[in-house]
Amino acid sequence: MLFIRWKRRGAGIGAEELLRVEGLRKYFSVRGGIFARTKGWVRAVDGVDFRIRDGETLGVVGESGCGKTTLGRTILRLVEPTDGKIIFNGRDIVTLGGEEMRSLRKDMQIVFQDPYWSLNPRMLVKDTVSEPLQTHLNLGKAEIDERVSELLELVGLSRDAMWRYPHEFSGGQKQRIGIARALATNPKFVVLDEPTSFLDVSVQAHIINLIGELQDKLNLTYLFISHNLGVVQHVSDIIAVMYVGKMVEVGSVDQIFNEPLHPYTRALLAAIPSPDPEAGMGEVVLKGTVPSPESPPPGCRFNTRCPYMASICKEKEPQIVEVGRGHAVACHLVREENAMKGMAV
Repeated sequence: MLFIRWKRRGAGIGAEELLRVEGLRKYFSVRGGIFARTKGWVRAVDGVDFRIRDGETLGVVGESGCGKTTLGRTILRLVEPTDGKIIFNGRDIVTLGGEEMRSLRKDMQIVFQDPYWSLNPRMLVKDTVSEPLQTHLNLGKAEIDERVSELLELVGLSRDAMWRYPHEFSGGQKQRIGIARALATNPKFVVLDEPTSFLDVSVQAHIINLIGELQDKLNLTYLFISHNLGVVQHVSDIIAVMYVGKMVEVGSVDQIFNEPLHPYTRALLAAIPSPDPEAGMGEVVLKGTVPSPESPPPGCRFNTRCPYMASICKEKEPQIVEVGRGHAVACHLVREENAMKGMAV
């Protein structure tokens, strides 16, 4: 069992909005034939809306292939969005040109999922961590070396690590180097793309604790992507559940874990392993596989796996609407239940 000592403190009182995403879409073309013409589209992210306040953590969860990683990379414009707005610090960065976007990147960074592939094996750690400094800041060699040393100590590595190569480190140490690189330019916002999924269980808690300590110390704002609901519960202020490119439920940690509304959210919670060997599965057990984002089913995209599916679920796509304070869900049946309660009152 992971020992995570860090607990989210939440955004400060009156914290301002740092990031807002409106109608964000990212489609990838599917080409085929002799002339490689477009014959379809993979709707990796398909109309996503959310906001994150300064100092807050939004946890994004869902099965593999639901669009979590593409969402994070599109927000940073590592891949260009197909449509929508990405408003960071009051500016829609979708409209920014190359030079303006380049200057903004020091404020928006990412920690990649796989520390084994995200570090160049031919570069010293010093050169890897200092690359953002050389790109974005006008510092001398001595200043850069001093900054790299400070960053390595900040993430729990010794100063002499800067003169070694990635293959000389363990997986957890490599991820610490990746975190140091992401923090080099003092960013305000960091995307954490499943930062512990490639690490041994014994190491994962140490990295999660480090991420939390750095957030408290540096007042960072996180988009935390994971399939591990236990970790997301611990590190997040707000949780967004994704399914085939869409967010199906958004709410606070307490709302998602104590009052889950969408059947998919309930199924994910039911799948969390229990330390009690006599405990059975939860009320919802998923069958089948995630539909292809190239050809999602009509209506609600979860209807092929939903145990409560009704005729309307195949005919009309549900819109995500707020059903409680900060709690939103995209489900026809939940909306009907709320409507009936309102009539009863």
